[in-house]
Amino acid sequence: MEKKKGRRSAMAAEETKNLIMTVAAQMFCELGYERVSIRNISERAGVSHSLIRHHFGSKEQIWYGISDHMHAYMQKYILHLLEQLPEDIPTNVKLYRFSVEMLAHIMVVREPIQLIADAMRQENEFFDYFVDGKGEIECIVKALVDKYNQGRADDDRLNRQELKWQMMLYAHGSACMMPMLKETWSEVTQDEDECLLKHWQLFEQLTAAKLHVDKQYRLNPDKVSDLVHHVECGWEECPI
Repeated sequence: MEKKKGRRSAMAAEETKNLIMTVAAQMFCELGYERVSIRNISERAGVSHSLIRHHFGSKEQIWYGISDHMHAYMQKYILHLLEQLPEDIPTNVKLYRFSVEMLAHIMVVREPIQLIADAMRQENEFFDYFVDGKGEIECIVKALVDKYNQGRADDDRLNRQELKWQMMLYAHGSACMMPMLKETWSEVTQDEDECLLKHWQLFEQLTAAKLHVDKQYRLNPDKVSDLVHHVECGWEECPI
């Protein structure tokens, strides 16, 4: 009987932590880290101020927990995306597919880029903590880029960091400047999905040209969300 009570108590505690992190993540994305207090989180989550401090200690620790989760989720998603690339397509097409499908995901699941943008407004260690990550994924992508660059002239070589930067620019534009994005195509459409697709197509055209991708391999979705894979990653998968 005592063991069952203990398990129920542990499950309740975990559910409370997950609720706190979910609400805090939403608020950090909506308002920015500086404008959110533990009291704000407490009121929206419907849990006591003291309970939040019991589980996390401080607002900063909540942020670190959310960042850990985002890392875990993005790592899992990127590995899934790389594993889904057909083995029999050329290297330039693999890089193209990875880039444009990754951007599609970041445009639809906006929380990571919103938190990165907010982290850049905070102390440097916040930003460094969020974006720091050199491991299996970097090695896989670097290997693809190195293979693509073999035998190419200097002005035709792909710079991995520049490609990542372009992806971040397009992702940030759709996540943080939506009114301006919609205004850009206001004479054509007022539909947000159509505007997002046109925004994605700008990056797709740029990437296809840079990587010399034949028309037969290029993607032409009806909506950006059509390119997003469903990958589960709950709060329990991050090291908090």
